[in-house]
Amino acid sequence: MAFSVTPGRLPAIVLDAGGGMDSSEWGTVAPDLAARTGSEIIAYDRSGEGKSDESPGPWRADNAAADLAAGLMRLGVTKNVVLVSHSLAGEVAFSFARSHPDRVAGAVLVDANLPQFFTPSETAKLVALNEKQVEDLKKAPSTRQTRQLLAQADGYGPVHEAYHKLTWPSGIPVAVIVSAETPFPTPEDAQLWRQAQQDFAHAAPNRTLVTAEHSSHDVPLDRPDVVGTAVENLLKQVR
Repeated sequence: MAFSVTPGRLPAIVLDAGGGMDSSEWGTVAPDLAARTGSEIIAYDRSGEGKSDESPGPWRADNAAADLAAGLMRLGVTKNVVLVSHSLAGEVAFSFARSHPDRVAGAVLVDANLPQFFTPSETAKLVALNEKQVEDLKKAPSTRQTRQLLAQADGYGPVHEAYHKLTWPSGIPVAVIVSAETPFPTPEDAQLWRQAQQDFAHAAPNRTLVTAEHSSHDVPLDRPDVVGTAVENLLKQVR
């Protein structure tokens, strides 16, 4: 996998982009965090994104988390990591934190996919809404992008039914950022998204909730300042 590293002190801040995005999503955030915190900043491309090679088969958060763990090991980063995870990368953060709680000092979940959102009814609704897009992708020319989208859609229902049941390690502090607009245009889905972010943030005393005002779902692009402040505040807890 492709990693970009800005040297600095611990905790190391690991930037994980949203679905279909690569490390360039953090182009404004990364240098800002380096200047604000003096921490080592690590941005990377998940398998099949950016400069990283594709992996065959369905996309699974557990596999992505294992890839990240192996990559960080090669970089010599074996502890004291702060995960900054946007959208789909929230699922990777969950898997990584549950598998390696001793390596994670904290996390900033940026309008991230959280288990509370994926109720059985909402998951079934998303599967139904995506059926036509999936069929169209299967008929389209095979490209890196279409293969990645199909890999993420493969088994989406059962995967997210299982994800809905997961819990975050209680000892790892989290800053939750929710976008003002959410990823959804419909009021019902948008409200469920906001409620899921609130429910997760309020489930433990070591979690905080921040709203990125005037921001779409693309918070790292629209409000990099909100991300920077959230990371800076979290570091005050864990340093």
